[in-house]
Amino acid sequence: MVEKLDEAGRAALARDLPGWAMVAGRDAITRTFRFADFSEAWGFMSRVALLAERHDHHPEWANVWSRVEITLSTHDAGGLSARDVALATAIDRLVGQAAR
Repeated sequence: MVEKLDEAGRAALARDLPGWAMVAGRDAITRTFRFADFSEAWGFMSRVALLAERHDHHPEWANVWSRVEITLSTHDAGGLSARDVALATAIDRLVGQAAR
């Protein structure tokens, strides 16, 4: 069974995932990514989909033209878990690699 993130893990979120924010009314984190156009946003979503498969953890997301919003929460745990932190970290690395 997947367990919810403990207090130490929650306290580290702002430090370790500065681009992510808590979702109001939910035990979840979210981040919005902006790109030059739809094609770039779609390419990002494709790369994130491959990451999600490797992590066996799939995001909630929405795409409108050049914007992609990702929300992470572990349904099996009933809220945030280490799986969410791991996937958010991998997504942040992916964005960092693209900026180089």
